[in-house]
Amino acid sequence: MPELSKTPPTPPWMSVRVDDIEPVVVGPGCLRRDLPSTQDVRAWVVDMAPGSQWPWVDVHDAGEKVFVVSGELIEGHQRLGPGSYLFFAPGSSHQPRTEQGVRLFGINPRAPQQHGDAP
Repeated sequence: MPELSKTPPTPPWMSVRVDDIEPVVVGPGCLRRDLPSTQDVRAWVVDMAPGSQWPWVDVHDAGEKVFVVSGELIEGHQRLGPGSYLFFAPGSSHQPRTEQGVRLFGINPRAPQQHGDAP
């Protein structure tokens, strides 16, 4: 059996407990926790209560990647369970919903800022 490395991670790095992050209420039954990330990427966890739907059509100027952690996500007529990975190309849109409740982990590239845009 190979010896496991005991080398600690090289700074800078950060560890957080997702459930300790204060959630942002996006809409009825939809909570988002913004995770530490870089200027180029936004990482998040979304919890949707049973019977909820994202409150608007979500448009992705720069794309989005989503992983279903637990529960079931409904996209159109497709039901996606734990372990499902969704890739939304730039310019795509969707309005997810759930009947059972779902926890999602996602990453959005941040669109490049134009001169004069607010950060």
